[in-house]
Amino acid sequence: MTSAGAAPHGRLEAWFQFQWYGRADANPWLVPLERLFAAAASLRRTAYRRGLLVSRRFPVPVIIVGNLTVGGAGKTPLVLWLAERLAAAGWRPGIVSRGYRGRPASEPTEVLAESDPADVGDEPLLLALRSKVPVYVHRDRGLAVSALLARHPCDLVIADDGLQHYALGRDLEIAVVDGARRFGNGHLLPAGPLREPPGRLKSADLVVCNGGAANAGEWPMTLVAADAVNLISGERRPLAAFAGDRALAVAGIGNPGRFFELLAGAGLSAEPRPFPDHHRYVPGDLPPAGCVVLMTEKDAVKCRGLAAPDHWYVPVAAQLPPEFGQRLCELLEARCDGQEIA
Repeated sequence: MTSAGAAPHGRLEAWFQFQWYGRADANPWLVPLERLFAAAASLRRTAYRRGLLVSRRFPVPVIIVGNLTVGGAGKTPLVLWLAERLAAAGWRPGIVSRGYRGRPASEPTEVLAESDPADVGDEPLLLALRSKVPVYVHRDRGLAVSALLARHPCDLVIADDGLQHYALGRDLEIAVVDGARRFGNGHLLPAGPLREPPGRLKSADLVVCNGGAANAGEWPMTLVAADAVNLISGERRPLAAFAGDRALAVAGIGNPGRFFELLAGAGLSAEPRPFPDHHRYVPGDLPPAGCVVLMTEKDAVKCRGLAAPDHWYVPVAAQLPPEFGQRLCELLEARCDGQEIA
């Protein structure tokens, strides 16, 4: 089912996933490269901390959402939750993103409902469709924020996947941890999945644990599936309605197993079909009409032109304790007033 052009990337990704999460120790051939990566990352952080490199600040608060590991940890559902929660609290939020795997553009790009995910990235398009707030993408998140604020009356910015983008100043940092896989073998890239050491979480304002058991100081988040949505008609159908069907489960996300487990937890017995994260679907990746396909919403934004009548996507929504929202607003208000609170 996987296209020939995607196969090499998929095999390489699978190899690294095994090195990071399937081994108890790091691959010794990758450790020297890890040391080089660690030295470069440390030097870069030090340069920003000492003012040798300058972070760009803005007249509105900026909330950074990110993680320490490569691949999905649940940032997108959390960004959607934040946009909804803060809008309900009276803020006018906007979202900026790198637009990973989109075509690099010289100028910041606004993500619209008709945008091509190959241009802007799959996750930013999903964010624009679901959040109903302005979304801009650019490699330089600071330029994206400037464009957003110049064209929309936003008084708060949420930066998706910007924890390591130190060029963008921030008022609050929210780090997301994959509760099931945590930090893999605990090593930095490329020997492990970490972009920064686990100790980096100590400097984040809030740490959210997606699934699994949250550690002390972490806020638990769960992802709850809504009714499946037909890619062509928009019809909604409860997941229980697919319990007797022979279905194919498609997921091209950082941790496909999370989606397959979600379907299993809903009582569905679907054949899992994982694809590489951010996979660009082509004809032949999906079965023809006659086979029920259940996919993630992130995959659905790339499959609108390939869909058959029995292809469905399953939206998920983040659930967090009410106290998390209270703490978020408390921290945000204090930072806006120039205060520091414990």
